[in-house]
Amino acid sequence: MQDETLPPIGFGTYDLDPDVCTAAVTAALDVGYRHVDTAEMYENQAAVGRAIERAAVDRDDVFVATKIHSRNLAHDDVVEHARASRERLGVEVIDLLYVHWPIRAYDPEETLGAFDELCDRGEIRHVGVSNFTPALLEEAIDVLDAPLFAHQVECHPLLQQDELRRYAEDDGHYLVAYSPLAKGRVMEVPELVEIAAEYGTTPAQVALAWLQSKAHVVPIPRSSSERHIGENYEACGVALDESAIDTIDRIDRTDRQVDFSGAPWNQG
Repeated sequence: MQDETLPPIGFGTYDLDPDVCTAAVTAALDVGYRHVDTAEMYENQAAVGRAIERAAVDRDDVFVATKIHSRNLAHDDVVEHARASRERLGVEVIDLLYVHWPIRAYDPEETLGAFDELCDRGEIRHVGVSNFTPALLEEAIDVLDAPLFAHQVECHPLLQQDELRRYAEDDGHYLVAYSPLAKGRVMEVPELVEIAAEYGTTPAQVALAWLQSKAHVVPIPRSSSERHIGENYEACGVALDESAIDTIDRIDRTDRQVDFSGAPWNQG
C-alpha cells in the first residue's frame, strides 16, 4: 500500500459549472472534505482553484486530483496540459494526476512515460488512471516506473466492480469510486432503503458507508446542495454491521451510468 492515505471520502465536481463549482467546493471544504477531484474535461479547474484559495484550510491539507483529457495524452501534450492544469488550479504541485480515459491519444509507453517524468520533476505527486479494464491496468502497472496510486471508475451498490476492487486490494492502489450514488438511483433500492430505516440514516449514506467498508475504496460523491454535501460527508460516521454489508454485497445488478459501449476494447 502507498505510504500516503486518501481521506475516506472525496468531493467530485463532474458537471458543475464554474460558479456553482466554487460554491460547492467551498462548502465541501468547510464541512470537512480534504480530497477534491476535477478534470480538464469538466472545464472547472479554475473554479476549484478559487475555492481552495479562499477556503479556511491550509493548501497542504487538501489533496487535489485532476485528469488529462484523452485528446491530450501524447507525451508533450501531457506535459503541457499538466502545467496548464496546475496554473488553473493555482497549485505548484498536483497531488494526483489521472489518465482520464485510455482512448484517442493514449499510448502506454508515451503517455505513462510523460507521467513518470512529471513525477520525477516533482510537478505531480502521484499517478492515477481512470476507466481502465483489468488488462489495461496490468499493462499500465508494467509500463510505469512510479507506483500506480489510484484507479478511478464508476462503482456503487448497483455496479459493485468486484474484479477491479480485488485488483486494487491485491496491487495496493486505491479504487476511487465515481458516481457512488448511481446518479440518485440508490435512493430507490429496497435493500438500501430498509437498511437506512434501521440505522436512522439515508440510502445515500448507506451506499457511501458500504463503499467505505471496502478495502482501498474511496467514494467521491458530487452535489451542488449544501445539505447533501453535508449529508454525504456524514456517511463517514455510519458503520454498517456485517449483516448490512452482506445484504448489499448480494445485490446482483449491473446498472452502469457511464456508457462503455463505444470503448475500443468493446469493438469486434
